[in-house]
Amino acid sequence: MKTPVGIEKQEHKIIWEPIPGTSQELALDSPCNVTLYTGSRGPGKTDAQIMLFRRYVGIGYGQHWRGVIFDREYKNLDDVVSKSKRWFNQFEDGAKFNSSKADYKWTWPTGEELYFRALKKLDDYWDYHGQEFPFIGWNELTKFATPDVFDMMFSCNRTSFKPGDSGLPEIPLRVFATCNPYGVGHNWVKRRFIDVGGYGKIIKKTVDVFNPRTQQIEPVTRTQTALFGSYKENIYLSPEYIAGMMEIADENIKKAWLDGNWDIVVGGAFDDLWNRKKHVIPRVPIPEGWHIDRSFDWGSTAPFSVGWWAQANGEELWPGFAPIRGSLIQIAEWYGTKALGSGKGMMLGPTDLAHGIVKIETGLMQDGWISTQPWPGPADNQIGNKITVEDETIERKMQDVGVTWTKSDKSAGSRKNGLMLFRDRLQHADCKPRPKLSFTAPPESPGIYFMENCLASIALLPTLPRDPDDMDDVDTMAEDHIWDMVRYRVLKGSERYASNLKVRI
Repeated sequence: MKTPVGIEKQEHKIIWEPIPGTSQELALDSPCNVTLYTGSRGPGKTDAQIMLFRRYVGIGYGQHWRGVIFDREYKNLDDVVSKSKRWFNQFEDGAKFNSSKADYKWTWPTGEELYFRALKKLDDYWDYHGQEFPFIGWNELTKFATPDVFDMMFSCNRTSFKPGDSGLPEIPLRVFATCNPYGVGHNWVKRRFIDVGGYGKIIKKTVDVFNPRTQQIEPVTRTQTALFGSYKENIYLSPEYIAGMMEIADENIKKAWLDGNWDIVVGGAFDDLWNRKKHVIPRVPIPEGWHIDRSFDWGSTAPFSVGWWAQANGEELWPGFAPIRGSLIQIAEWYGTKALGSGKGMMLGPTDLAHGIVKIETGLMQDGWISTQPWPGPADNQIGNKITVEDETIERKMQDVGVTWTKSDKSAGSRKNGLMLFRDRLQHADCKPRPKLSFTAPPESPGIYFMENCLASIALLPTLPRDPDDMDDVDTMAEDHIWDMVRYRVLKGSERYASNLKVRI
């Protein structure tokens, strides 16, 4: 049942209410602990967010009702603050806005507070550790590359209020996020909220916890939902605004902003070139005589990435298809993460990681996917660094197991060169049937391909965004560990590295 929002006491007039029968109304009445209000631009997501907080002002909770709305930058909160001023000042209830960044918040004579804050990195969480915020809002959640800060702030979503004799119910604990599908955090937000069920479906998770109030172990159920809003619901929206969005050239952005479509390729670094039909190929055995090696990006708390590569020699991979000589094909992968998109590593030490590589390579040979041991390929050069004089390097510990590497190209400009070369290979990939190429044929540009079993590479590479401050590089705040592994191999080119140290089987 809809609860009226914003009743002016003297005149009994409604200051604001959700547009009847729309997603705004559903958002205000969401019973869930966590609500994601997504969809196209323009349905009134920001209004719903600030008015959900305002609904509980002046009803008796006083200083116990505290809220905060986060974005990555203060400048990105300007629209949220502007709309809060437009509505809150009309209530004429003594609310005041403090505009200094040190005290950027609304305060009410009855004690309630609503803060606006920038939260850019995980370390910023410690500015809020131990505080109470029954209401936590997130403006454009897909701006956050990983769920780390989002998850950490749940420790502040609490209250010390006890109903007692006040006659008031418990303070509801609410996390309310808004976003469009487009952004650096597209993948993890989609997995967390969209892929788990349809819009409006309440997802429940029950855990047994110790209840300090009853001093007993009790089951506690928390809920989340995702709600879809469309600009078509907003009867106050200008048609010129919609016409302007329809002129956007990027089809992915247009689908995200106009349709609220989550099934898009989001990013910018490669999404204009990536084509699954061209770049993803069936898993087939690699012919004898092809050069096979691997590349590696180290990670422990962050994910590591190992990729195995076959380099085409101009012969057929299957009847009718002979990749251009020098083309690269990723034939296998090991992405060391707790969950795709989480940005969290498996915390494996170099010795265990090396043993895992040996096991995978043994399996590739035993199962007939390759006929020879892979050669050492380029790895993140930091594996050769010592933390202290007494420590062995990561490289040495892996070498003791029989896994060796070559140096990667980390020279000045290599990041941008790697992006350019990878884009060039994507552009020249061609999976159309072609005759077997002779060694005397005119040179053609090699492509790059990914066998269908390389699920992590196929999932993450197409969505890798450009650095907003340097469009010739990728955004290092994104999940770029696989990209680094691929970049090392692309930069290696067509050279064949020889080594007397090969994997011990």
